[in-house]
Amino acid sequence: MSRAAEEALQVWERDARGFHGHRLRLAGVALVLVIFYVVSWRLAGIDLERLVTGLPKLGHWLASAWPPKTDELPVFLLRMAETVAMAAIGTTVATLAAIPLALLASRNITPFPRLYTPVRWVLNGLRGIDAFVFALLFVACVGLGPFAGVLGIALHTCGSAAKLIADYVENAELAPLHAVQAAGAGRITAIAYALVPEILPAVLSTTLYLFEFNVRASTVLGVVGAGGIGQELKSSVDLLDFQRLFTIIAVILVAVTVLDQLASWLRKRLV
Repeated sequence: MSRAAEEALQVWERDARGFHGHRLRLAGVALVLVIFYVVSWRLAGIDLERLVTGLPKLGHWLASAWPPKTDELPVFLLRMAETVAMAAIGTTVATLAAIPLALLASRNITPFPRLYTPVRWVLNGLRGIDAFVFALLFVACVGLGPFAGVLGIALHTCGSAAKLIADYVENAELAPLHAVQAAGAGRITAIAYALVPEILPAVLSTTLYLFEFNVRASTVLGVVGAGGIGQELKSSVDLLDFQRLFTIIAVILVAVTVLDQLASWLRKRLV
């Protein structure tokens, strides 16, 4: 066998071994995924038979929801406005509180590098605990009502907003900041005039997105007594008053759709 043929054979054998190794890795990943979903299926209690037997009941409830009750529509609109107010105040307070935390959590500009990791841990903790859980805790602290919902939204959103703003800062171009500092400006002045204008559109867009999300999330905070239209939603479900429930859901859908369209319109002009 010639030398060229031997080299070609060696290359083919090496490629074949690599191909088989790649197939083995793919088979291993596929096996792990199958096991994962089998275990998840069991843990989630998936029962298709119960679904099939329950669908007729759901159909009966939907049929009994028509026509919707409109005699309490002013109350529902007031509760929906309360929900939007909770989301607006909670998101605004959270964003304002998130800005200094984001500066501490930005590796490239933090004035206290030793605080970078602890602040990131705090932000992860705030993001990891849902606003629903925070609202439940604050209901026990400050009592029933929308104030507990505002506090719950603010804490959870603060962690999310600060993390996103910190990511924007870490990915921002710092040449203008360094140039302003080289001209003799202080650190805070340089950040205000060189960094903030660059990241401001992204921060405002993120705030609008978080506001949209919080409006939708706030609709269920009333389940734990944190105010808003969720209280009316829960009472309708408890009483099996599906005509009233249909009206509440319709109010929520209309309000969320209008706010989403308004936020999208604003976002296009900010970014």
